[in-house]
Amino acid sequence: MWKDYSKSYIKNNRASSISIMAAAFVATMFLSLICSIAYNFWAYDVEQIILEEGDWQGRIVCKSLGSNDLSMVCQIANVKKAVINEELSQKEKIVADVYFKNARTIYRDMPLIAARIGLNEDSIQYNSLLLSRYFIHDPEDATPPMLLTLYAVILIIVAVSLILIIRGSFELSMDARIHQFGIFSSIGATPRQIRTCLLQEAMVLSILPMLIGSMSGILISYGVIKAVNFFASDVSGRHEAVFQYHPSIFAVSVFISFLTVIFSAWIPARKLSRMTPLEAIRNTSGLLLKKKKHSRFLSCIFGMKGELVGNALKAQKKHLRISTLSLLLSFLGFSIMICFTTLADISTRYTYFERYQDVWDIMITVKDTKIWDFGLTDALQDISGIQDATVYQKAEAMTFLPEGLQSDELSSLGGFESVSGRPNENGQFQVSAPIVVMDDRGFLNFCSQIGITPSLDGAIVLNQIWDSINSNFRYKEYVPFVREDNQQTALYKNDKTVEIPVLSYSQKAPTLREEYDNYALVHFIPLTMWNKTMGEVCEAESDSYIRILSNGTANLADLNDLEQEIVQLVSEQYGIESENRMQERLSNDSLIQGMVMIFGAFCVLLAIIGIANVFSNTLGFLRQRKREFAQYMSIGLTPQEMRKMFCIEAFVIAGKPLLITLTLTVLFVQFAVTASYLDPMVFWSEAPVLPILIFAAAIVLFVALAYYIGGKRLLQCDLNETLRNDALI
Repeated sequence: MWKDYSKSYIKNNRASSISIMAAAFVATMFLSLICSIAYNFWAYDVEQIILEEGDWQGRIVCKSLGSNDLSMVCQIANVKKAVINEELSQKEKIVADVYFKNARTIYRDMPLIAARIGLNEDSIQYNSLLLSRYFIHDPEDATPPMLLTLYAVILIIVAVSLILIIRGSFELSMDARIHQFGIFSSIGATPRQIRTCLLQEAMVLSILPMLIGSMSGILISYGVIKAVNFFASDVSGRHEAVFQYHPSIFAVSVFISFLTVIFSAWIPARKLSRMTPLEAIRNTSGLLLKKKKHSRFLSCIFGMKGELVGNALKAQKKHLRISTLSLLLSFLGFSIMICFTTLADISTRYTYFERYQDVWDIMITVKDTKIWDFGLTDALQDISGIQDATVYQKAEAMTFLPEGLQSDELSSLGGFESVSGRPNENGQFQVSAPIVVMDDRGFLNFCSQIGITPSLDGAIVLNQIWDSINSNFRYKEYVPFVREDNQQTALYKNDKTVEIPVLSYSQKAPTLREEYDNYALVHFIPLTMWNKTMGEVCEAESDSYIRILSNGTANLADLNDLEQEIVQLVSEQYGIESENRMQERLSNDSLIQGMVMIFGAFCVLLAIIGIANVFSNTLGFLRQRKREFAQYMSIGLTPQEMRKMFCIEAFVIAGKPLLITLTLTVLFVQFAVTASYLDPMVFWSEAPVLPILIFAAAIVLFVALAYYIGGKRLLQCDLNETLRNDALI
């Protein structure tokens, strides 16, 4: 009997069945999509960490490590293997990489391993970033990296919200059948039979949509990974993402969807089956309008019809909660996302591309090469199309300054204490003194640019410090750091000190694509001076850099050709990485566009959920709305006035999330612009108003369409007959 009844009900109530199937499909597709994308992003992050840092989990660094020690490490039960890292090992130190069978005990095992071979804990290291991707954190770390944990929490929240979608559809369908099951209960149907019937219907309607939804989510996630690769293809330092999928992800998403369907159907089925036959038969399945609650806003604007609509919306409040939340989150997410990307694009353009557009065109990073070992400086100058090429390298040093050397401007801002803290026992302040070692030709050109006699017998000091009190980081103003009457500068590093003459103090830095510390005394030194005095005191960084400025007429094609020629020359002898300013700009634009499309698609999916729920509510409440509007007709409302009520209801459902979103978006933009110290008019002149309006119009259009279809079907029925007809649908 129940099997035949379920088949008959599904066949004769296609709107309700389609609503449930659509909810199961959308929820499962979305869940599968999110799980698949999250897994691929996690796998890509792990691959990137392994490429950059290696796949080792623990590491032993010591002066000597014999074969017996290594064998002793390998004999520990939880150690999978331990191998000598030949690349990092040198004469004065040995590096051994340790791999574990169960890495979750690494922070307990590594100190025991060190103690067993006679080393202290300073000799061990952890690949903390890689371990954190497997949710393995140092128990003694007060602030472990919790970004991945945050992503997992967000994923769980999204999954829970998807559960509510299916639950809402089942609740709508079952609420409409209270009267029917009351009749069945009165003729002998038990609560268990009613629950079983409803759960069987739920599984029949949901199994196929769940499988199709899971496969659709996988296909969409594959397209997302391809889109990411396309838009980020020109990003330097990035390896191509390969779509990955594990069977466990499919099993988990389908299993969660299955539990969701069972749970979502069981709750309203249990509620329905526990009603007494008399309660169920007397229930008219209509909206429970509360006369005591008034909708003042709607009644003031639309009069009596607004009051009726307000009461109807309050009665549907529970069922409309998911659609309202989905529409709100989708529109809010899209608006904030596109405003944020616009703000980020403006900020990047102002602080990077436009700031350095006259400084560099091509940057070459020469890997593991000291500037004095680079022998192609003169050859670069012979390439046609190059206006200027400077080879440089960076190093770190410190200097001690007496209080009397600070400038008057710095004294008024707090003096050296505001920069480096308290003085030492000699009354001197320790200040960072970064060093930029320039090739001799580039240094002499810099001397000419600042108007001093070119010389290789000293340093040029960048004598400026950021006035953070009277300016912000967006529009920085600088004041002199020290007095310019000191003709010697003392630099020290590793307990070694050297004094070198100062050729000049300058408020202008050479045209290098470098961002200097706000509170440091930067020294520019020629290669000749470095080789004479500094080489034994400071150790330069491992990489050297070549800053190339082309002639002013170069376009993208010319820069690409010039870059290719330079790369071909330098890469024959050195390992390099190259950057092209115009290509970097195009890559940045493409990356932002891809980010907008991916996040925009995510927001569209959220909007689809909300709109689907609106359709589900509108079409699923058909029986209840028949009775409701039949009652309105009995008190004199015309079909035209009822159409107007549908329009008001659609206006409220679509307008509420839009109004809230616009308010929150304006507040977010105001906060973001203020926090970034950007001129508000700069943002508002480029504000993405049109995309936001298009997205809002799409939401309004589909909500209106849902109410148009529901209202048309409703008004085509004989509403007078509905008040008298209690037959089964």
